[in-house]
Amino acid sequence: MKFLLFGVALSCAAQTIVVHADRMLDGKGRMVRNATVTIEGSKIVKIGGHAKANYDLKGMTLMPGWIDTHTHPTWHFDENGRFFQGRERPEESMRYAAENAKATLLAGFTTIQSLGALVDGPLRDSIDSGEREGPRIFTSLRQINERSGDPEKLREIVRQLKKDGADVVKLFATASIRDGGKQTMTTEQIDATCGEAKAQGLRAVVHAHAADGARAAILAGCTGIEHGTMLDDATLDLMRKKGVFFDPNFLVLHNYIDNKPKYLGIGNYNDEGFAYMEKALPLVSDVLRRARAHHVMIVFGTDAVAGSHGRNFEEFIYRVKDGGDKPMDAIVSATSMAARSLRMGDKIGTIAQGFEADLVAVEGNPLEDITAVRKVAFVMKGGKVVKH
Repeated sequence: MKFLLFGVALSCAAQTIVVHADRMLDGKGRMVRNATVTIEGSKIVKIGGHAKANYDLKGMTLMPGWIDTHTHPTWHFDENGRFFQGRERPEESMRYAAENAKATLLAGFTTIQSLGALVDGPLRDSIDSGEREGPRIFTSLRQINERSGDPEKLREIVRQLKKDGADVVKLFATASIRDGGKQTMTTEQIDATCGEAKAQGLRAVVHAHAADGARAAILAGCTGIEHGTMLDDATLDLMRKKGVFFDPNFLVLHNYIDNKPKYLGIGNYNDEGFAYMEKALPLVSDVLRRARAHHVMIVFGTDAVAGSHGRNFEEFIYRVKDGGDKPMDAIVSATSMAARSLRMGDKIGTIAQGFEADLVAVEGNPLEDITAVRKVAFVMKGGKVVKH
């Protein structure tokens, strides 16, 4: 890039930053000791070498910036500490969403997918323009369910979402786990939504707890299943064969239970609903283990709601300690595999030459103690250090 100053052309080269760490996890299952990463502008240009480090991360583990494929940054508590579920001014929604997004970035997540709210669009754009600090955002802008219309209406909605700038389509094929998780959209509605999303070149991810709704979505061409608490082995095998990504979630259930007084009595957050969520926790552990055994592509999502933002990393710990995941597998789910699910596998989620310089470093070694993910000490997004 060149600028003119008093008629003289001046060159403005991209800034070079060198980061060194005791160990590096590249996002694809490989560990490198005494790793050096060189960044120019927003890109990684070199791995290795002996250049003097601008950031010497002694005792730390360097990883690609984490990716949370399922968040809700607009969800928040009100001034009384209760879950806010009502109408608010757009500027208020933006304020809460921006605060939650920044907290998520500082927690090590350089990319998130919000599933989704209209305010996500302007928030995404303001972050991309540099007006606000936050993670890279992919959004569905809204959600589709059995009340959204007949098949033709649903196709129209998907086409409009594409025009409005949605990155992904989110549909509810089943009820909430608090209502038993049964299929709610008809197979015809699911076929129309997933089929039109595919025709428009959009991904489609599906809230599905039970196997019937998930199976309908997989056969309809949707690209991802969220939750999947009660999936059977046949459905997991179908997911593997069809190349469908799977996002089981622990944090959202723990977060609701930990914050029960803040949710209880609002909508289906009743005693029966909380009992369902308590029963779901061992089911999530079981389905994660079986999905690994079936070689399903598992991504990292938290379904982050009010109370979760900025502590999304707790999902790693639940997956390892309760779900039996290997620490490296959980980290790959949150890096290169999550990037693949977003169709960004050649740009983010891996520490390699030519990739975006999205980096997170934690104190200690998460392969030996997964709770090290709580000790985020360094975050870089697109070559810019946002936490050190």
